[in-house]
Amino acid sequence: MFKNLAPGGIGIQANIHESLELAKSTGFGGTDLNIVEASTLAETHSIQYVKDLWSEAGLQMGAWGLEIDWRASGAAYYESLSRFAKFAQLAADLGCFRCTSALPGWSDELTFTENWDFHVKRLRPAAEILKDNGHALGLEYIAPSTSRASSKYGFVHSMDGMLALGAGIGTGNVRLLLDAWHWYVAHETIADLKKLNVDDIVSVHICDAPAGVDVDDQVDGVRAMPAETGVVPLGEFIRIVSDLGYDGPVAAEPLRKPADHMSPMEAAQATSESLDTVWRQAGIS
Repeated sequence: MFKNLAPGGIGIQANIHESLELAKSTGFGGTDLNIVEASTLAETHSIQYVKDLWSEAGLQMGAWGLEIDWRASGAAYYESLSRFAKFAQLAADLGCFRCTSALPGWSDELTFTENWDFHVKRLRPAAEILKDNGHALGLEYIAPSTSRASSKYGFVHSMDGMLALGAGIGTGNVRLLLDAWHWYVAHETIADLKKLNVDDIVSVHICDAPAGVDVDDQVDGVRAMPAETGVVPLGEFIRIVSDLGYDGPVAAEPLRKPADHMSPMEAAQATSESLDTVWRQAGIS
């Protein structure tokens, strides 16, 4: 596995060139692919030009986002779906086969069953396009009870639930974006991690949680840097993921921290060092 810079996860706004420079300068092994920007660069220059940006920086591509407006009205959804095959083909040409998205675990309009059927219907066409181009789709569950407390209906908010939804979509390539913070908040355990197969994991996010806050009172967006508090057992988490044979990107996602009080370069450096700490705790190099 490799340390992956996801600029938005640490509050940095950066284009592809800036992201690559930050990652290269601060000891990351890769950075995520902004597929929309990459498409513009490929049209302006070439696909090879985009590939060379990563290879010349000595970096791997992490993951790219599911660029479909799947929660929109019918017309907007189908319009975005019509453009999606171009992105999937480009990502395949670039050699980046990990596509990810997060699903809210609540709704005010749809019951659990209605929401399940909605997600299967909306995500299956995208998953089929991804499968045709060799991609896996990693879906992230949003676990904290505080996120859905004010909503009328709950939805999938656990590892097993998201794997079941992936199976329900039925294309065989829908798996997990595994996030350590949501794993912790969902009351999931090391034993739950050990039940996974390496093919279940498309991408990994990690961060720590504030100390002195009950797990059921944790609030999404209020997080800590990896290994900052020790509330989330990130060393064990990463060791198990490594033991499963996962060799993909691991990105820190404390959200606004540390970029809310640092320059982008300082924030990237602090994040890289925090991931190094987790790697040491896991006993891996």
